[in-house]
Amino acid sequence: MSCATVILHGDLDDFVPRESRGGPIERRFDGRPSVKDLLESVGVPHPEIAVITVNHVPVGFDHHVADGDVVQAWPAAETAALGLAPALPVAPEDELEPRFVVDGHLGRLAASLRMLGFDTWYRADADDEELAGIAAAERRILLTRDRGLLRRSIVRRGACVRSDRPFDQLVETVRRFDLADRWQPFGRCIRCNTLLVAASREEILDRLEPLTRIYYDDFRRCPGCAAVYWRGSHHARMERLIGRVRAAAAWE
Repeated sequence: MSCATVILHGDLDDFVPRESRGGPIERRFDGRPSVKDLLESVGVPHPEIAVITVNHVPVGFDHHVADGDVVQAWPAAETAALGLAPALPVAPEDELEPRFVVDGHLGRLAASLRMLGFDTWYRADADDEELAGIAAAERRILLTRDRGLLRRSIVRRGACVRSDRPFDQLVETVRRFDLADRWQPFGRCIRCNTLLVAASREEILDRLEPLTRIYYDDFRRCPGCAAVYWRGSHHARMERLIGRVRAAAAWE
């Protein structure tokens, strides 16, 4: 049986047992597994890995590991200054505006991403097969707390959301995918993800409360689910939330 040494950098340590963190991990194996399979056998889902080296040489996920190799892996947040080749080659979708698919346990995160203007697929009862399939077919970033789901081979881009608090989940996502300068808030329906369109007061008058009819004249409606939005107190709360997220995401 062969053996390789695995060294994980940054928060990739989160995925291994506590007793294995902070130092080299000796991993035994048969044959010549890919470095992707070796790292996932340690516990690290491949979408979390940005850069890999084997014996200090940058490699891709399909590189085959040999006896005695030293495998190092870095997460996205740790790689900006390294100047190393990414483990996963840049694809056309990496240049587009980020689009997400979010698992059923992260409904508030999905709503927050939609509030910020990001195309976010979410359905509370979607199963793992459907989530992975949509991530692959529509080239979406999969956000989940299920590490096993991230290990599915068809998932190209994704992240394991560490926190169980919705605000911290949003800050994690904004930091991880560098969203702070890319969001365009209040242009998408929080309920169904459809882009909003302008609406006159007359179009929606019968759906407004009496005071709303008097004090507001800037409305948007959703062509998908018919929800109506205006700049009321809820809008001010969301603006404050966006300010808090921006400040927290910039904190070092």
